[in-house]
Amino acid sequence: MSMVDVMKGSLQESMLRGELRLDEPMSQHTSWRVGGNTRRFYKPADLQDLTDFLRSLPIHEPVYVVGLGSNLLVRDGGIPGTVVALHGQLDDLYIIDCNESNGLIYAGAGVACAKLARFAAKNGLVGMEFFAGIPGTVGGALAMNAGCFGEETWKKVECVQIIHRSGQIYRRETSDYAIDYRSVKLRHEDKPGYGSEWFAGGYFRLLRGNTIESQQKIKHLLAQRINSQPLNQPNAGSVFRNPPNDYAARLIESCELKGKAIGGAMVSTKHANFIINTNNACAADIETLIQLVQEEVKKKSGIELVREVHIVGEFGEHA
Repeated sequence: MSMVDVMKGSLQESMLRGELRLDEPMSQHTSWRVGGNTRRFYKPADLQDLTDFLRSLPIHEPVYVVGLGSNLLVRDGGIPGTVVALHGQLDDLYIIDCNESNGLIYAGAGVACAKLARFAAKNGLVGMEFFAGIPGTVGGALAMNAGCFGEETWKKVECVQIIHRSGQIYRRETSDYAIDYRSVKLRHEDKPGYGSEWFAGGYFRLLRGNTIESQQKIKHLLAQRINSQPLNQPNAGSVFRNPPNDYAARLIESCELKGKAIGGAMVSTKHANFIINTNNACAADIETLIQLVQEEVKKKSGIELVREVHIVGEFGEHA
C-alpha cells in the first residue's frame, strides 16, 4: 500500500516521499517473527524525508525506530504509536577521507552491520571485521554499543549524526555520551534541548590494513558464528548481557535450562543465551521464558541477568 493511498489529515497534505502503512503487523519486521500491530509504520525515502515525517506527526505521538528488528521483542498487543523502519532506507555508505595510516567511513543508520564490515575490508580499512557477526544495523549498533568477539562499536566511532524528534539534524561527539558495555547514554539528557533522538549515522575512523587478511578474518568470524549460534531458527541474538567476568550462556546452562520451552519459545540447545521461536511462538511465550531464565539464574547463582533485548508495546492476545 502506497503512502499516497493511506495518508489522512495533515499527513495527506504533506510532501512526504516515503511509504506509510497503517495497522502493520510487527511480526513481519522482527527477527523473532512475533509481535502485534503498530498504528503507523513508515519507511522514509531518505533523511530529509524522515525529518519531514517527524515534523508532520502530532507532538505527543510515541515514535519507535527499528532496524532489522534483531534486538527487539514487540508484545502481542502491538505498538500504539508510530514505528519508523530504517533498514535499507538510511543506507549511505562511503569513505570521507583516507590516507596512508587511516580512513574515515560514514555509514547511515539503516546500513546492515555486515555490509559495513565488508565495505571497510574491501577498501583496505581494518577493525570492523567483528561487525559481520552483529545481526543488526549501524543505528542499532550505535544505540547499544553492540559488540562481539571482544570488540565494541564505540571503540571505532569518531562522531555521530543525530535526528531529533523535532526533525532537527545535527552531530554529536563521542564525549557527549557515557559509553559502557552494551550501554550508550547522553551525559546531559536531563538538560533542556535533550529529548527523544536517534542515530541517523556514524563516522568510523579505521586503520589502514590488508584487504585479503581482513576478508579472511570476516570469513573466519562468520564460520565461528554459524557453528555456535542457532541461525537457522528465528531468534533475536543474545538475550542477556554477559555479567562481569562471566558469561550469560554458562550461567543459563549451569541451571540446566538448555531446551527449556514455554509455548513455541525455547532456550536454544546450541547456545544457551539464545531463545528461539520453534513453532508459532507468541511474544508472551518469549517474555515469560526470559523471566523464568532470570529467576532460575538468580536463584542458583545470585546473579541477576540483564536483558540485551528491548521489550516494547502492550500486552494482548496472540493473533
